[in-house]
Amino acid sequence: MSEELKEEAQGQEQEGQEDLLQGASEAAEETPQEKAGAEKGEAQGEGASEEDLMAMWEEALKEAGGGGAEEGGPPESEKEAPESEPVEVSAPELKEFKEAPAEGPHPDLEFILDIPLEVWVEIGRTKMVINDLLKLTQGSIIELNKMAGEPVEIYVNGKLMGRGEVVVVNDRFGVRLTEILSPQERIRKLGEH
Repeated sequence: MSEELKEEAQGQEQEGQEDLLQGASEAAEETPQEKAGAEKGEAQGEGASEEDLMAMWEEALKEAGGGGAEEGGPPESEKEAPESEPVEVSAPELKEFKEAPAEGPHPDLEFILDIPLEVWVEIGRTKMVINDLLKLTQGSIIELNKMAGEPVEIYVNGKLMGRGEVVVVNDRFGVRLTEILSPQERIRKLGEH
Protein backbone atom coordinates (compact mmCIF):
# COMPACT_ATOMS: atom_id res chain seq x y z
CA MET A 1 0.00 0.00 0.00
CA SER A 2 2.86 2.39 0.76
CA GLU A 3 4.26 1.66 -2.73
CA GLU A 4 0.95 2.71 -4.26
CA LEU A 5 0.98 5.97 -2.27
CA LYS A 6 4.59 6.55 -3.25
CA GLU A 7 3.84 5.99 -6.94
CA GLU A 8 0.77 8.25 -6.71
CA ALA A 9 2.80 11.05 -5.07
CA GLN A 10 5.52 10.71 -7.70
CA GLY A 11 2.89 10.83 -10.42
CA GLN A 12 1.39 14.01 -8.96
CA GLU A 13 4.85 15.55 -8.67
CA GLN A 14 5.58 14.68 -12.27
CA GLU A 15 2.25 16.17 -13.37
CA GLY A 16 3.06 19.35 -11.41
CA GLN A 17 6.43 19.60 -13.12
CA GLU A 18 4.83 19.12 -16.51
CA ASP A 19 2.24 21.82 -15.70
CA LEU A 20 5.01 24.23 -14.71
CA LEU A 21 6.92 23.56 -17.89
CA GLN A 22 3.77 23.85 -19.97
CA GLY A 23 2.94 27.21 -18.31
CA ALA A 24 6.42 28.49 -19.11
CA SER A 25 6.05 27.49 -22.72
CA GLU A 26 2.70 29.28 -22.98
CA ALA A 27 4.12 32.49 -21.41
CA ALA A 28 6.97 32.69 -23.91
CA GLU A 29 7.57 30.88 -27.15
CA GLU A 30 9.69 27.87 -26.56
CA THR A 31 13.20 27.99 -27.90
CA PRO A 32 15.09 24.88 -28.84
CA GLN A 33 16.97 25.07 -25.54
CA GLU A 34 13.71 25.20 -23.58
CA LYS A 35 12.40 22.22 -25.48
CA ALA A 36 15.57 20.34 -24.67
CA GLY A 37 15.26 21.32 -20.99
CA ALA A 38 11.61 20.22 -20.90
CA GLU A 39 12.45 16.90 -22.52
CA LYS A 40 15.34 16.51 -20.12
CA GLY A 41 12.97 17.14 -17.17
CA GLU A 42 10.47 14.62 -18.53
CA ALA A 43 13.17 12.10 -19.15
CA GLN A 44 14.48 12.48 -15.64
CA GLY A 45 10.88 12.39 -14.33
CA GLU A 46 11.06 11.33 -10.76
CA GLY A 47 14.73 12.26 -10.37
CA ALA A 48 14.16 16.02 -10.96
CA SER A 49 14.67 18.02 -7.76
CA GLU A 50 13.45 21.48 -6.86
CA GLU A 51 16.89 22.91 -7.63
CA ASP A 52 16.75 21.49 -11.14
CA LEU A 53 13.30 22.97 -11.64
CA MET A 54 14.47 26.38 -10.42
CA ALA A 55 17.47 26.25 -12.75
CA MET A 56 15.18 25.43 -15.68
CA TRP A 57 12.84 28.30 -14.75
CA GLU A 58 15.75 30.74 -14.54
CA GLU A 59 16.97 29.67 -17.98
CA ALA A 60 13.47 30.03 -19.41
CA LEU A 61 13.10 33.51 -17.92
CA LYS A 62 16.48 34.64 -19.25
CA GLU A 63 15.69 33.42 -22.73
CA ALA A 64 12.23 35.00 -22.65
CA GLY A 65 13.84 38.40 -22.04
CA GLY A 66 13.09 38.69 -18.33
CA GLY A 67 16.72 38.44 -17.26
CA GLY A 68 16.55 41.82 -15.52
CA ALA A 69 13.56 40.74 -13.44
CA GLU A 70 15.57 38.19 -11.50
CA GLU A 71 18.25 40.75 -10.71
CA GLY A 72 15.66 43.19 -9.35
CA GLY A 73 16.35 45.82 -12.00
CA PRO A 74 15.12 46.66 -15.48
CA PRO A 75 16.15 44.56 -18.48
CA GLU A 76 19.42 45.39 -20.19
CA SER A 77 17.65 47.25 -23.00
CA GLU A 78 16.09 49.65 -20.48
CA LYS A 79 19.26 50.18 -18.46
CA GLU A 80 20.97 52.07 -21.24
CA ALA A 81 19.32 55.47 -21.59
CA PRO A 82 19.89 57.38 -24.81
CA GLU A 83 22.26 60.28 -24.41
CA SER A 84 20.55 63.65 -24.58
CA GLU A 85 21.88 67.12 -25.10
CA PRO A 86 22.98 68.96 -21.93
CA VAL A 87 20.31 71.20 -20.45
CA GLU A 88 21.14 74.78 -19.56
CA VAL A 89 20.34 75.65 -15.96
CA SER A 90 20.16 79.23 -14.73
CA ALA A 91 19.23 80.90 -11.46
CA PRO A 92 15.61 82.13 -11.28
CA GLU A 93 14.98 85.85 -11.42
CA LEU A 94 13.21 86.93 -8.23
CA LYS A 95 11.56 90.29 -7.83
CA GLU A 96 12.22 92.11 -4.60
CA PHE A 97 9.12 92.91 -2.56
CA LYS A 98 8.88 96.39 -1.14
CA GLU A 99 6.79 97.42 1.83
CA ALA A 100 3.73 99.51 1.06
CA PRO A 101 3.88 103.04 2.42
CA ALA A 102 2.34 103.30 5.85
CA GLU A 103 -0.98 105.12 6.00
CA GLY A 104 -2.25 106.11 9.42
CA PRO A 105 -1.21 104.61 12.74
CA HIS A 106 -2.10 101.01 11.81
CA PRO A 107 -2.44 100.59 8.02
CA ASP A 108 -2.74 96.80 8.23
CA LEU A 109 -5.80 97.10 10.52
CA GLU A 110 -7.88 99.43 8.33
CA PHE A 111 -10.55 96.81 7.63
CA ILE A 112 -11.46 96.55 11.35
CA LEU A 113 -11.20 100.21 12.36
CA ASP A 114 -15.00 100.78 12.04
CA ILE A 115 -16.02 98.03 14.47
CA PRO A 116 -17.80 99.54 17.51
CA LEU A 117 -16.49 98.65 20.99
CA GLU A 118 -18.10 99.14 24.39
CA VAL A 119 -15.94 101.12 26.83
CA TRP A 120 -16.75 101.64 30.51
CA VAL A 121 -15.00 102.90 33.62
CA GLU A 122 -15.28 101.09 36.92
CA ILE A 123 -15.00 103.25 40.03
CA GLY A 124 -15.12 100.29 42.40
CA ARG A 125 -16.92 97.11 43.47
CA THR A 126 -18.48 95.60 46.53
CA LYS A 127 -20.35 92.47 47.58
CA MET A 128 -23.54 92.44 49.60
CA VAL A 129 -26.14 89.92 50.65
CA ILE A 130 -29.74 90.09 49.43
CA ASN A 131 -30.96 91.30 52.84
CA ASP A 132 -28.66 94.39 52.66
CA LEU A 133 -29.67 95.00 49.06
CA LEU A 134 -33.37 95.05 50.05
CA LYS A 135 -32.64 97.63 52.80
CA LEU A 136 -31.25 100.20 50.30
CA THR A 137 -33.35 103.33 49.89
CA GLN A 138 -32.94 106.64 48.16
CA GLY A 139 -29.94 108.42 49.70
CA SER A 140 -28.28 105.21 51.01
CA ILE A 141 -24.50 105.02 50.63
CA ILE A 142 -22.73 101.95 49.17
CA GLU A 143 -19.14 101.58 50.27
CA LEU A 144 -16.81 100.44 47.46
CA ASN A 145 -13.51 98.55 47.62
CA LYS A 146 -11.43 101.50 46.27
CA MET A 147 -9.88 104.31 48.24
CA ALA A 148 -10.50 107.97 47.33
CA GLY A 149 -7.97 109.17 44.73
CA GLU A 150 -7.12 105.63 43.63
CA PRO A 151 -7.11 105.17 39.81
CA VAL A 152 -10.25 103.81 38.18
CA GLU A 153 -10.15 100.87 35.77
CA ILE A 154 -11.02 101.23 32.09
CA TYR A 155 -12.55 98.22 30.33
CA VAL A 156 -13.02 97.65 26.59
CA ASN A 157 -15.52 94.91 25.71
CA GLY A 158 -15.13 93.43 29.18
CA LYS A 159 -11.32 93.31 29.14
CA LEU A 160 -9.10 95.58 31.24
CA MET A 161 -7.29 98.07 28.98
CA GLY A 162 -5.85 100.60 31.40
CA ARG A 163 -6.31 102.87 34.42
CA GLY A 164 -6.97 106.57 34.88
CA GLU A 165 -8.31 109.34 37.13
CA VAL A 166 -11.80 110.82 37.11
CA VAL A 167 -12.12 114.37 35.78
CA VAL A 168 -15.04 116.72 35.02
CA VAL A 169 -15.23 118.13 31.49
CA ASN A 170 -18.10 120.51 30.57
CA ASP A 171 -20.29 119.20 33.41
CA ARG A 172 -19.63 115.61 32.37
CA PHE A 173 -17.44 112.97 33.93
CA GLY A 174 -14.40 111.84 32.02
CA VAL A 175 -11.25 109.81 32.59
CA ARG A 176 -7.67 110.94 32.06
CA LEU A 177 -5.57 107.90 31.11
CA THR A 178 -2.64 107.39 33.44
CA GLU A 179 -1.71 103.83 32.50
CA ILE A 180 -2.35 101.64 29.44
CA LEU A 181 -1.61 97.93 29.65
CA SER A 182 1.09 96.67 27.30
CA PRO A 183 -0.02 94.48 24.36
CA GLN A 184 1.42 91.43 26.14
CA GLU A 185 -0.59 92.16 29.31
CA ARG A 186 -3.74 92.74 27.23
CA ILE A 187 -3.28 89.41 25.47
CA ARG A 188 -2.71 87.68 28.82
CA LYS A 189 -5.91 89.26 30.20
CA LEU A 190 -7.87 87.99 27.17
CA GLY A 191 -7.33 84.44 28.42
CA GLU A 192 -8.61 85.24 31.92
CA HIS A 193 -12.30 84.96 32.77
